[in-house]
Amino acid sequence: MTRMTLAFLGLLALGACQTGGGIYEGVPVDRAAGSSENIKSLSAVIEANPRDAGAYTTRGIAYGQAGKLDEAIGDFNAALQLDPNSYQTYANRALVYRRLNQDQAAIADYNRALNLKPDYETALVGRGNTYRGLGQYGAALADFNRVIAQNSSNARAFYNRGLIHQAQNQHQRAVEDFATAIGLNPNASEPYVARGISYLALNDSGAALEDLTVALNLDKESSVAWANRGVALELQGKFKDARRNYQKASVLDPSNTLAKEGLRRMDSRRG
Repeated sequence: MTRMTLAFLGLLALGACQTGGGIYEGVPVDRAAGSSENIKSLSAVIEANPRDAGAYTTRGIAYGQAGKLDEAIGDFNAALQLDPNSYQTYANRALVYRRLNQDQAAIADYNRALNLKPDYETALVGRGNTYRGLGQYGAALADFNRVIAQNSSNARAFYNRGLIHQAQNQHQRAVEDFATAIGLNPNASEPYVARGISYLALNDSGAALEDLTVALNLDKESSVAWANRGVALELQGKFKDARRNYQKASVLDPSNTLAKEGLRRMDSRRG
């Protein structure tokens, strides 16, 4: 199997990299935020201040963090009835719509937030990610470029712009954006994974292995990182190590196509 073929296989994990969790994808699920004790406390605030839009927004955020998305939407709706000019609440509701796969509703809410506050970076990044998920790369790039123009220290904007370059096979440009994101926030695993994937596409297995190792030091539960690290090791002829990485990726995510294909190649070598 050629190096270029393996590099292409490394890109199979791109979708998982783009849609993974962590700090770059809104608010991670935190079931404790939706505990009966916490919700009871937040509800008491609402009962004492039924006209307080912020109280509904706060409880809606807690519901969203806990994965109770319908309840979150209900609270954000109530908050916006009380305060229709809250751009933060529109952005929070948009994030929940995204998690419900209601992309057009999310875009509409991001638009409302930006009509109220045109420079609101949270809404620009969120809308850009929604456009990116829909394959509308031009619109997504416009949003990320706008954020970067007004705030060159926004790591999320560089990371997500890099994902678009990567999806368009512009890997050198992607590497540059991922490097900037890493420089701004070296403790996030996602940019290391993404840059490692682009290094594989550029046939630089050494740089890829280095980045993917750092990514796993930050997040050992990333099936995407383990699988692509397997590709890097396979390119270097370290087949036993590659197998171990593919196996780890498969345990974490049995549907990981890259890992399954890698294990098949390792099995064929045994035969």
